[in-house]
Amino acid sequence: MSPSETALIRLLRQWRELGVEEMVLEHSDRRSFLERLAAGGGVPRLMSQGDAPEVGEERDTEEASAPGSYEALREEALACTRCRLAQGRTQVVFSDGVRHARLMVVGEAPGEHEDRTGRPFVGRAGRLLDLLLASVDLTREESVYICNVLKCRPPGNRDPRQDEIESCAPYLLRQIDLVRPEAILAVGTFSGRLLTGMDRPLGRLRGKVYSYHETPLVVTYHPAALLRNRGWTQAAWDDLQLLRTVLDGSGETSTLG
Repeated sequence: MSPSETALIRLLRQWRELGVEEMVLEHSDRRSFLERLAAGGGVPRLMSQGDAPEVGEERDTEEASAPGSYEALREEALACTRCRLAQGRTQVVFSDGVRHARLMVVGEAPGEHEDRTGRPFVGRAGRLLDLLLASVDLTREESVYICNVLKCRPPGNRDPRQDEIESCAPYLLRQIDLVRPEAILAVGTFSGRLLTGMDRPLGRLRGKVYSYHETPLVVTYHPAALLRNRGWTQAAWDDLQLLRTVLDGSGETSTLG
């Protein structure tokens, strides 16, 4: 079994623990994974893209009936000990902004300020993010939900490790499913790769509109990276304008460059 298949199996089982009964595998060989998963049991039912429900189908009653409701998910995350990061955290950093948001911003991992306050994107990077959002008439107080791939701070603000991403990703993916934003903005390499499913440099991920389970997805640079490299400012501005066209309803197939 390849490392990627092993990682997928682990992810599926973690989804099951969070109460998710179904998971869509896009562009995957369903039969081969079913054969490998059959012996283990206790995993979500797999659907091919053609089996996936239409937008909104069976979702209106989800929050009322599913064991993985939003508050239940939050409580689960706050007590999480899935990976090594739980040992050194001050607080779990679950989210900020409004629950029913037009836009979901997905970063990479909490930093020192976030670990101390329990809120994502505070400090200089957070202030820059707020300015970027304001440029497209969005605010975390009224129209934006903000979270990270990882909910706990890596020591020394190092990059997330693959096993940490695999452990924490089910929380993020469930957040997306429950918040149901009009669009997603992935900021940084790790969030961009996770949500697009593409192992590419961020410069090759940005500039186009993807679809994450039929939710438009735009990838751009992390605000902290923009503070270090002002040469990426114009590219980030272009990405925000692309996001604006998506939210205006005219960017479903837009690309840059």
